[in-house]
Amino acid sequence: MNMLTEAGVEQQIADQADIAAIKMRGKGVTVHYGDKQALFGVDLDVPEKQVTALIGPSGCGKSTFLRCLNRMNDTIAICRVGGDITLDGEDIYDPRIDVVELRARVGMVFQKPNPFPKSIYENVAYGPRIHGLTRNKAELDQVVESSLRKAALWDEVKDRLQEPGTGLSGGQQQRLCIARAIAVSPEVILMDEPCSALDPIATAKVEELIDELRQNYTIVIVTHSMQQAARVSQRTAMFHLGYLVEEGATDKMFTNPDDKRTQDYITGRFG
Repeated sequence: MNMLTEAGVEQQIADQADIAAIKMRGKGVTVHYGDKQALFGVDLDVPEKQVTALIGPSGCGKSTFLRCLNRMNDTIAICRVGGDITLDGEDIYDPRIDVVELRARVGMVFQKPNPFPKSIYENVAYGPRIHGLTRNKAELDQVVESSLRKAALWDEVKDRLQEPGTGLSGGQQQRLCIARAIAVSPEVILMDEPCSALDPIATAKVEELIDELRQNYTIVIVTHSMQQAARVSQRTAMFHLGYLVEEGATDKMFTNPDDKRTQDYITGRFG
């Protein structure tokens, strides 16, 4: 009896550890754009300090799901989101939630680099300034430098911080946008095809950066590149026609998926 009790306690501890490792959780998530339904009852857990890749053909719902995670769909008048999405167990669609604060906690990097028409310094300083995260210029300087270092950009721009961010190369602009997201100390970073507009060298730098960032941040990335998903993620979720087909450890998904649609998509036989 004692052994059973101990086993039960051990299982309870394991279950609690598992729960603690989930940063965001979607349950029964649906999305409608007017009369058109884009997502159908998606259940997906996002583990803490790992990279979760969302894959699937164009129009399958992966970017729609990504935008649910920081309520970017709120900006679309005809969009309705149903189901539950939590961040550390807290309902992010609760009316009492401050959406500005939520988007500071759950940052986003878009498909095309979109630096503000400001200096490199001001691009990174903007968020901490409007959120009141720094008390003086010295603190702000430190946040800017730290964020640019974390985005592997500091050494390339430290002598031209007052130059326009739009004057950087495409890959540097995307890393600047990542630094801008990091500057407000997010817990989660969402990336919507962050390398699709970049050349292979810039893509490799961003992928290296993603691997470093997951030590401190939870990352969810939408990508059309199967090679990229395999390289950067620990978990992969396959979407098709608004449904979550399956999700699991990336290694398993790419070598032994449970669903034929996943196998066909990964091997290029989908269609």
